[in-house]
Amino acid sequence: MVLIYILDDEAGKETLHVRGELHKYLIKVRRHKEGDEVNFRARENIEVLYTYKIERVESRSAELSLISSKVEVIKSSKNLHVGWCMIDSNSIEKVLPSLCEIGVEKISFISCERSQKNFKLDFKRFERIMEASMQQCGRSTYIEFDTYKNIKDFIDKFPNTFVFDFCDNVLQNYSDIKTVLIGCEGGFSSKERDVLAQIKRFRLDTPMVLRSESAVLAVSGKILL
Repeated sequence: MVLIYILDDEAGKETLHVRGELHKYLIKVRRHKEGDEVNFRARENIEVLYTYKIERVESRSAELSLISSKVEVIKSSKNLHVGWCMIDSNSIEKVLPSLCEIGVEKISFISCERSQKNFKLDFKRFERIMEASMQQCGRSTYIEFDTYKNIKDFIDKFPNTFVFDFCDNVLQNYSDIKTVLIGCEGGFSSKERDVLAQIKRFRLDTPMVLRSESAVLAVSGKILL
């Protein structure tokens, strides 16, 4: 694992004292030494990138001094809002780092008729997973999360949504897509299809049936990359 920057709530101070696991990572794993430069960000002011120089290395600690700071926002040049019908949270957690790296801006989790009902979304845990991904890929913005109780409420709020679905329309141009709806395992119910009847639908150019988490990765990648 290589970190582009390190999240530390002390970042921004003139001097940082590094101990514990971070000391082990910097000195033992990455083999940084005195004179090396390391980038940091602070959660409360994450758009600012701080560069520190390692001044002194000891067996269990290291002292770093601030040498520069600048506003440097790293995010996708495109905006994508994913409406994702709820699936098992373990499956969400597995693909969340990739969605962070791809550049998804927002995910709305939607309770659908065929969604699994026996789990709760832990946004705090999602945030920790995201932070690990952000430090590795360099991204400096968090994915925004919210929830909707059904597809109708989501479509009423975002009527220009595109729906990924089984259909004949293999979309060639993704530039107009700002919001996309991805179904859960088993697809949409007949009642939900009535709600989506007037919404633009598309599929990817593959004969295979994609799992929900595969679909959200593939579609997001097509639109953003």
